[in-house]
Amino acid sequence: MHYDRWTPYISVSERRENAKKQMKALQRTGKIIQPVEITGNKIAKSFWGKAWCEHLEQFSDYANRLPRGRTYARNGSVCHLEIKKGKVEAIVSGSSLYEVNAIIKPLSKQHWKNIKSDCSGKIPSILDLLQGKLSSGVMKVVIDRNKGILPQPKQINLSCSCPDWADMCKHIAAVLYGVGARLDASPEMLFLLRGVDHQELVNAEINLPEKSTNKPKIIGDLSSIFGVEIDESIAFSKPKRTEKPTKKARLRKGSVKEPAVASTTQKKPRKKRAFSITAKGIVRMRKKFAMNYAQYACLVGVSPGTIKNWEGKEGKLNLKPEKLVSLERIATIDKATAWSVYAKNKR
Repeated sequence: MHYDRWTPYISVSERRENAKKQMKALQRTGKIIQPVEITGNKIAKSFWGKAWCEHLEQFSDYANRLPRGRTYARNGSVCHLEIKKGKVEAIVSGSSLYEVNAIIKPLSKQHWKNIKSDCSGKIPSILDLLQGKLSSGVMKVVIDRNKGILPQPKQINLSCSCPDWADMCKHIAAVLYGVGARLDASPEMLFLLRGVDHQELVNAEINLPEKSTNKPKIIGDLSSIFGVEIDESIAFSKPKRTEKPTKKARLRKGSVKEPAVASTTQKKPRKKRAFSITAKGIVRMRKKFAMNYAQYACLVGVSPGTIKNWEGKEGKLNLKPEKLVSLERIATIDKATAWSVYAKNKR
């Protein structure tokens, strides 16, 4: 074969520059580009990011193929990665730009119900859940290989526009590692990917037994302890209600004067909230602390996308109770305290 028939070699730096130009062209069409940027040797550093990568590497279907994409993921070849409900859409730079799609089967209602039941009353807050700061027992339930929230290979359908005939090419492998890196910053995306609401784990109610209408059987115990006989009918009888003297009787005795009737009823003043439950109120509070979306999101215990969503709405915000409580608590602190709390949460 003649040398002039070989495809000319293009260095990694040249590919990056070409990819940047093409992505900028896509950006001008209105597409929001979300590249995967990895710093350091580790692809994923958080609990959820590591859990995703380690989970996939456990399966023999992926174990021998995923390493091909590590280098691509680390060198910035995943130019765009967007996680949606039940789907991951990505663009990877190779000898050209390739489109990668991963369709993830959502959790069944029964599967999700079982997870909520196992975690009921054990997850104190959304922030603890997203930071993975829970007991080992709860975490074992959530990331269990077969019964947890992480998908199995048979629940993942992968495709790439590259000419490689393999079921998992290096571009697909890079995207799967890119998902792990993305979960470092937005762990709630894993729940979105599986089609469930992570807040339901915190709001899950504990099924308590119905209250018994029978009287407690403790009379025998009390008798033996104090050495006396206690009449059960007396012990559990309700105290007689003492009747108050009528208004006429009080006036007749002259002990109490009839109070003057006010001409108008006075309404109790409403307790003012610490902040306005509107998009403008969120913006004012964030600017008060001089924080960007990511910093303020870490302080509140939500994702940066949630803060952007709140600030983009109009009128009064319809927030869930736990988020409202968190915002009201934060509204009462000063700037120095806010940054101190943020630094603690970030760790």
